[in-house]
Amino acid sequence: MSTTDDEQRLAVARLDREVLWTHQWTRAVELFEYVYGRSPFYTAKLDEAGFQPGPPWRRRADLQRIPLTSKAELVADQAVHAPWGSVLTQPISAYTRYNQTSGTTGRPMRWVDTPESWQWSIECWKAVYDAARVTGDDRIFFAFSFGPFYGFWTAFDAATAIGAHAVPGGGLSSAQRLALIDAVRPSVICCTPTYALRLAEVAAEDHGPHWLAERGVRVLIVAGEPGGSIPATRARIESAWNARVIDHHGLTEVGPVSFECWEAPGYLHLNEEEFLCEVLDPETHRPVPEGQAGELVITNLRRFACPAIRYRTGDLVILETEPCICGRASARLRGGIQSRVDDMVTVRGVNIYPSAIEAVVRRFSDVAEFRALVSSGGALRTLSVEIEPVPAALAERATLATQVAAALHEGLGLSIAVTPAAEPLPRFDMKARRFVYAVESQP
Repeated sequence: MSTTDDEQRLAVARLDREVLWTHQWTRAVELFEYVYGRSPFYTAKLDEAGFQPGPPWRRRADLQRIPLTSKAELVADQAVHAPWGSVLTQPISAYTRYNQTSGTTGRPMRWVDTPESWQWSIECWKAVYDAARVTGDDRIFFAFSFGPFYGFWTAFDAATAIGAHAVPGGGLSSAQRLALIDAVRPSVICCTPTYALRLAEVAAEDHGPHWLAERGVRVLIVAGEPGGSIPATRARIESAWNARVIDHHGLTEVGPVSFECWEAPGYLHLNEEEFLCEVLDPETHRPVPEGQAGELVITNLRRFACPAIRYRTGDLVILETEPCICGRASARLRGGIQSRVDDMVTVRGVNIYPSAIEAVVRRFSDVAEFRALVSSGGALRTLSVEIEPVPAALAERATLATQVAAALHEGLGLSIAVTPAAEPLPRFDMKARRFVYAVESQP
């Protein structure tokens, strides 16, 4: 992106919200006109909304006429129109990049990009780096597998585009990645929050408690989980690494959506130049008042080759439009991604999200890892938590479990059984799966 492009992007981020809406809507109509007749999937949705190329749509209500798009729809579409589905707007020969979703909540979904749509993703990631104060003078280490996961591939290409030194960390063990960090001394790390903690754990076991904090890393850009915006998780990462955490959020099927700025921890700026974002009630699909929790629904405005129009992300967020102290006027998500809409479990009448459990458990430095077990016995659902103490706390594991249970009761208003794990709990390089669901068989 040229200096002029950078200045234009920052200018858009500072626009008055009514002017911003006009800018977004102009791009949205351009997108609708482009996909109409090219993408069978979205042509059907636009037909249902009464859209025809030519006459302008100008009201916010016009957007709400377009049916929402769900992940289940896209997965079903790929099953019927295998392997790519009917969303694409160009012949498959035009596409040069393949990625897929993680499959943590079902069958992985395939996603492809043309050189143009991939470049758009890179430009979105440049906004993440800009907010994180990452420049061409930085060396960035990518501690992930370099499999078909979308997010950090675009981050890697964006790093080279801004002139930074990009170091891949795929195909390595945690110990090998730490050795590489020691050898090349990156100033920036990109990984999931869970893996940032895992690297810290391995570093402490192999080199001592302060070794990692002395490696010279100044910022970690984390994504893939809510942990980067959970204060207790964030504090543990920053303490172990002696570095600042910057949270980021995106989806394979949508793109790099939001980012935290340096000046205001705990908020994610929406990249409203490139995305039209709505926050809707998950049940009624109507807009929720600002400051109330709702589901984030996104239209990416310039990923023409593989569009996402009114896509239900499944992310529960709280939107605020008050301008940030950093100068950006783009809407922000208070507390980042609160949770996944479909991750909520109701236990004895209390709604519980995984992020709420993590926010409490991570306050205990003597807990190395944890796992929540959700089961259903008849009409009643139960929730319990297993904890793995750090080696130094093994002798006091029963006391630690009692303390965690008391904190969960105080924080959530619910009595939750907490027990020390009988064996080491799983560790994760990518997205963690700490909630285990088991339905008990009925007689």
